Amino acid sequence: MGQTIIGVDLSGPGSAAHTSVAVFREQGGALDLLELVAGANDQAILDRVPAGAIVGLDAPLSYSPTGGSRTSDQSLRRVAVEHGLPAGTVMAPSAPRMAYLTLRGVAVSRMLGSERPDARVVEVHPTVAMVLKGASVATLKAMKHEPEARRELLAWLEGQGLRGVCDLDQVSDHSVAACAAGLAAWQWRQGKPAWIHSAEPPLHPFDFAC
Repeated sequence: MGQTIIGVDLSGPGSAAHTSVAVFREQGGALDLLELVAGANDQAILDRVPAGAIVGLDAPLSYSPTGGSRTSDQSLRRVAVEHGLPAGTVMAPSAPRMAYLTLRGVAVSRMLGSERPDARVVEVHPTVAMVLKGASVATLKAMKHEPEARRELLAWLEGQGLRGVCDLDQVSDHSVAACAAGLAAWQWRQGKPAWIHSAEPPLHPFDFAC
């Protein structure tokens, strides 16, 4: 049986309706979509992580002790801007719009470390990951509001080896991001990330990769 790769697009506590989980199995040089869960709370995430899984979490999994951006955020922000994305694509973990997401990201990553100690967790940024693999910046900017943009990105992700994502119907931008988080985690697991900032334990215990 192939490796299980899971992409999670997290939202803050109390807004689990905006959290999506995409579960894939690696098979024949591609990822086969097994399940997509929209509206996942922490227990639902844990229930879908088997022993030995690779989990890409789209949320800050640590924060700067002095506030503001981590070194990794600053590095990825530069890369994002160089590829045509707005600087605000990569936000500081302690920013007002990010603080609750960071809280949940830290909690979920530690929960997985406790309950699934042989799973491997990596912090990912799906939007930048897609751009670095060649996805259209204009389509990514339209993803949140335009269903056609989401369909185009699912077709693009299918072309990157994520089999079955084109069969998803009426997906949200969160579900597209969860699939892309799976792509980023898969690249990381293969040792082929387009960008990586290695873990710096104990304060930053996870790789951050796209």
